[in-house]
Amino acid sequence: MTYDVVILTDKRYLNPSIQDVYVKNVLLEDELVSNALKEEGLQVVRKSWDDVEFDWTTTTYALFRATWDYFDRFQEFSKWLSKVSEHTQLINSKKLIDWNIDKHYLQDLFTKGVNIPKTLYIEPQTRTTLKDSIKKAKNTLGFVANDFILKPCVSGAARHTYKFQEVEAEKYETTFQELIVDEAMMLQEFQQNIVAEGEISMMVFHGEFTHAVLKIAKSGDFRVQDDFGGSIQVYRPTQSEIDFAQKVVKAAPELPIYARVDIFEDNDGNLALAELEIFEPELWFRLNPKAANILAKKIKDQFFP
Repeated sequence: MTYDVVILTDKRYLNPSIQDVYVKNVLLEDELVSNALKEEGLQVVRKSWDDVEFDWTTTTYALFRATWDYFDRFQEFSKWLSKVSEHTQLINSKKLIDWNIDKHYLQDLFTKGVNIPKTLYIEPQTRTTLKDSIKKAKNTLGFVANDFILKPCVSGAARHTYKFQEVEAEKYETTFQELIVDEAMMLQEFQQNIVAEGEISMMVFHGEFTHAVLKIAKSGDFRVQDDFGGSIQVYRPTQSEIDFAQKVVKAAPELPIYARVDIFEDNDGNLALAELEIFEPELWFRLNPKAANILAKKIKDQFFP
């Protein structure tokens, strides 16, 4: 059998024996997208990205959804991505995925006028210490905050993400040295308003804003992901926030079919971009099921005219 679209997921979510709230949300999100695509007359199937038995030449397009084990198997995933893209067109495109999977893309967006947190990139095998990196960030980028965030350039779900003060740098030095052997790292000023006011996730499909959520960290934590106890609520953005999100997607190398634009108010009181997620973001269709139909129609109009 041939398919128009394969919805890509993580094998943990194909036939899970345990369905907690987290897993149920993944299944519901995929179901909403699958049903919406089928309503557009498309043949759809859901597969794990690492399914060795599936013939990828039998599908025209592959749509990334919950491929959330990729950053723990990055080398394996990269090889698979290169191979499958020879037979199957990806949504979003491989060009966008390659660009977006590494957070150096934030610097690209900054050069196009998108406000981002001040960020020092530390490349793999750089001979430096965390303390010296902080000093460099202060001297070259004007860091003024006393709290910092350290995280890998390729990551997800807050993997190896640390919040610390300068006086605590020595506490994280061993971890820092272990990470920079193989990974590029990012050092950023901690943004107080993400904890105080939350982070806004804006869903934008082929340039059209559909809905937004507000993510708030639990008391005593700085991570807004619900994986770490953060809360999610429907959010009605201002026009300036919508304009900012649309400006971000238009600054990408090509206009994404789907994007989640995570924004916040920075330490200077200006709108800023935390992340542009155009690879496998959670899109909260369960809070706005009609948005799944909008995405499906965008896919149908763009790829199956």
